[in-house]
Amino acid sequence: MSQSNTPQGAPPPSAALESVRLKGHIGHLTAEEGSALDSFKALAAQKGFYTPASLSGKASHDDGTLVRYLRARKFVPQDAFQQFAETEKWRKDNNLEALYEKIDITDYQEARSVYPQWTGRRDKRGIPVYLYEVGKLDSKKMIAYSSSTSKSKAKGPSPSRMLRLFALYENLTRFVMPLCSSIPGRPNPETPVDQSNNIVDISRVGLKQFWNLRGHMQDASQLATAHYPETLDRIFIIGAPSFFPTVWGWIKKWFDPITTSKIFILSDKDVLPTLSAFIDIESIPKKYGGQLDFECGKLPLMDAKVKAALDLRGSEEMFLTAPVRWMDDENGEMMALGVGSVDGHERKERMATLHQAAVRQLTRSSTHQGPIPQYKPTAQTESQPVQQSIVNTVQRNEKEGKTDSRPQSQHQQMDGVVEKNHYVAPQKDHTAPPSYNVDTSQAAPDPIGKPQTQVIPPEPKAPLTQRLDPTYTESHSDPAKTLTSSVPNGKPTSIEMPIRNGAPPLGRTQTEYVTPPSDPSEIPDKFL
Repeated sequence: MSQSNTPQGAPPPSAALESVRLKGHIGHLTAEEGSALDSFKALAAQKGFYTPASLSGKASHDDGTLVRYLRARKFVPQDAFQQFAETEKWRKDNNLEALYEKIDITDYQEARSVYPQWTGRRDKRGIPVYLYEVGKLDSKKMIAYSSSTSKSKAKGPSPSRMLRLFALYENLTRFVMPLCSSIPGRPNPETPVDQSNNIVDISRVGLKQFWNLRGHMQDASQLATAHYPETLDRIFIIGAPSFFPTVWGWIKKWFDPITTSKIFILSDKDVLPTLSAFIDIESIPKKYGGQLDFECGKLPLMDAKVKAALDLRGSEEMFLTAPVRWMDDENGEMMALGVGSVDGHERKERMATLHQAAVRQLTRSSTHQGPIPQYKPTAQTESQPVQQSIVNTVQRNEKEGKTDSRPQSQHQQMDGVVEKNHYVAPQKDHTAPPSYNVDTSQAAPDPIGKPQTQVIPPEPKAPLTQRLDPTYTESHSDPAKTLTSSVPNGKPTSIEMPIRNGAPPLGRTQTEYVTPPSDPSEIPDKFL
C-alpha cells in the first residue's frame, strides 16, 4: 500500500496474472483463510447477522460476500464481523431493499449520468469494465444534479444524493456482478465476480473543477469502503493534467488508503499497453486505442458472450440503464426483474432470463436472501394472457423432465474434498425427500431385505396455460402434496409479481435523461 506523495504509474505486468488477482478469493483460499471464513460465519451466526444454509433454505449471505469483508480486514474475523454488522444495520436503517425496489427511474438515471458507467464489457478475467469521463461533469451539470437531488422524494436517514448513490452500488452488486459471474467460458468460474475495473478519464479537467468535485468523489469512495468493501479491483487514471503529480499529495487525502493503493496513473504511452494487458482490444474504448465505440452517456454495448447467454424479453435500454436485479423464476432459473418506479407506479417487469447453458455462481450480488413475496394479482395483470415464450419454455422443460436445470456450483458438486487448499466439509444427514410419485412408507422388503418402491401414477395436470394463469388454484388429493407443492394455496411463491411479460414499462417507451439548463438564468438562485 503506497503512502508516497508520488502517484503510482502503470502496474507491473504480473498484476494481470490470475494468480495475483485470485488471492483471497473463493476457490483460492489458503487453509488459514478458509479457517478465518469459518470463524467469521460462526461469529456472525452467533450474533444473529448470518443464517447458514439448511434443508429449508439458502444461507442468508453467500461466501463471496463474506470473503469480501475478510479481505478488507486482512482476514481477521473479529474485524470483518464488526464492519459486516455495521453494514447490515446501515442497510436496515436505510431500508436498502425497498429503496432499490422503489427508486424513481428518472432519479436513478440522473445519478447514473454523473458516476462511472458500465461499458457492457468485461476484462480478460470476466470483471466488468466501467468508464468515468470526469471532464463531462461541468458546473452546470453538477448544479442541475444538486437541484434534482434536493427535490427528490426519496426519504431516509441519509441525504437524498446518497440514497441515489446507494442504488448504483446495489445495481453493481445485484445486477452487473451476478451477470458477469454467470457467463460461460470465463476464466476461473469457481470464483464469483465480485469486483469492477474502472477507467477514469480526467483529461481537460482543471484544478478548480477537481476541487469542486471533491465532495462528489468522496461520497462514492467512502460509501464503497464502509459498506461495499473490496468491490473495486483497480482504477486506471487516463489523461492526467500536468499539475496532477504536484497536487496528488492533497488529492489522495480525499480517499482512504485502500482506494489510493488501487489507483494507477497512466502516461499517454502506457495507456494502450496497460489496458490491453487487462482488457481485450475489442472491449477498450476507441479513444484509448481500442475498438469499442462507447463513451459515457451511451447505451452499454454488451459483448457477444453476454448477449448469447441472455434471453432478452424487455427493452434493452431499460435492461441496461434502469434498476434491475436477479431472482429465481418459476423454473428455478435466473431471471432479471426490472424494478424501480415510474410516475409513482412500482415496476415489476420480466426483462431477461439466463439461458440454461449459463453457469450460475451464487453471490450476494445475485440475491439478497429472504422470502420472495407471494404473487397478488392486480387489475393490470389478471387479464393479461400468458406469454407464449414462457409456455413453450415450461412445456419443453416438462417434456425433458427438468425441474431444476441450474448446474450445481463447484461447492455443491464436491463432497468432503479439498478445493484450492480450502477444505469443504461433507454434507451429512441431508437426505432428499422422496419424489411425489414414489411411496416408500408402505414398501415391503424384497427377498434380500431391500425395500421396494411402489410407483403411484401421477395425478392428471390441468392444461399448462391454465396452470400458468396467476388466478389458477391447484389442489391435490394428498394434503402432504398440497403443503409442499410449487403452488401452495394456489399462488406461486417463486415469482415476485406483477411481471409484465415484456410489456412496455408503464407508459415509458424510452429513457429520458434530464439535461442541465443551457441558460444560466434558469439555474435556481440558491445554487449560483
